[in-house]
Amino acid sequence: MPIKYLLFALLAVFIWVGNTIVSKLAAGAIAPGDIAFERWFIALVILTPIVGRDVWRHRRTVATYFPKLVVLGLLGMAACQGLGYYAAAFTSATNIAIMLSLVPLLTLILSIVFLGDKPSSLAMLGGLISLFGIFVVLGQGEPSRLLSQGVGRGDAIMLIAVLAYAGYGILLKRWAIPLAMWTSIYVQICTAVVFLIPTYLMSAPSTFNMSNTAMVLYAALPGSILAPFVWMSAVKHLGAARTAIFMNLIPILTAIVAAVFLGETLHVYHLVGGGMTIVGIILVQRKATRTQLGVKALAE
Repeated sequence: MPIKYLLFALLAVFIWVGNTIVSKLAAGAIAPGDIAFERWFIALVILTPIVGRDVWRHRRTVATYFPKLVVLGLLGMAACQGLGYYAAAFTSATNIAIMLSLVPLLTLILSIVFLGDKPSSLAMLGGLISLFGIFVVLGQGEPSRLLSQGVGRGDAIMLIAVLAYAGYGILLKRWAIPLAMWTSIYVQICTAVVFLIPTYLMSAPSTFNMSNTAMVLYAALPGSILAPFVWMSAVKHLGAARTAIFMNLIPILTAIVAAVFLGETLHVYHLVGGGMTIVGIILVQRKATRTQLGVKALAE
C-alpha cells in the first residue's frame, strides 16, 4: 500500500479541520450567504479551463443525468457546505466537528432505509453508542436536558447539514453516474452556485479585507478543490471503508485546534460524548472494513 495515499487521506482531514475553524472565524466577519456562494464560484472559475472541455465532450451524458446531478449539487455542496456557515454563528467549532463525525452513522441508517442493507449487530451497537455520545454533547453532559430545552439552533442546523451529506453519499452509490470524477463534481458545483445565488443576493454586503478574503480563498481552494481530489484518490487506492476511518480524527483534531486558536473551552462532556461517538463510528465501520478486505483477499 503506497504510503502517499495514507498521507492523502490525512491531508484531506487536516484541510477539513481547517475549514471548520474557518467557518467559525467567518461567523460575524462575512455573511454566511457570501462565503457559501463565493467559495464555489471561485472553484468553478478555476476548474472551468481544466474540466470544461471534458464536460462539453460528454454533454449528452451530462444532459441525461442532469436532474440527478442537480440533486447531488444541492445536497452535497449547496446544502451541506452552505448550512455549516449558518450553524457556525450559533455553535462551537468542536460541536460542528462532532456532528460531522455522524456522517458514517447516518449513511448506514439511510442505507438500511433506502438501499435495504442489513447491518451487523456490531454496527447496530456502534450506532447506539454514537447516538448516545451525541446526546451527551448536545445536552452538555445531561442528555435529559434535550427533552426540556431541545437542541440548540446551531446544532440543529448542523444535523440538517450532515443528513444532507449522508443522503449525498447514498445517492452517489445508488445512481453510479457514468462520468469522470471531476466532470461530475464540476456539474454539481455549477448547480450549487445557482442554488446559492438567492442567499448571496439576500445577504448583507460584506466588506472584504485581508482576513476574510483569506477565509474565502481557503474554503475555495484547499477546501473545495484539493481536499476532494486527495480524498477521492485515497478512496480509490485504499477503499472507501478504510479511508472513512480517517474521518474519526476530525472531531479530535478540531477540538485541539479550536482550543488553541479560538479559545474554545473543552468540557468533560465533549471528551465523554465525543469519545463515545468516535468509538461507535469505529464499530460501525469495522464490519465494512473486514468485509472489504475479505472480498479483496478472495479476488487475489
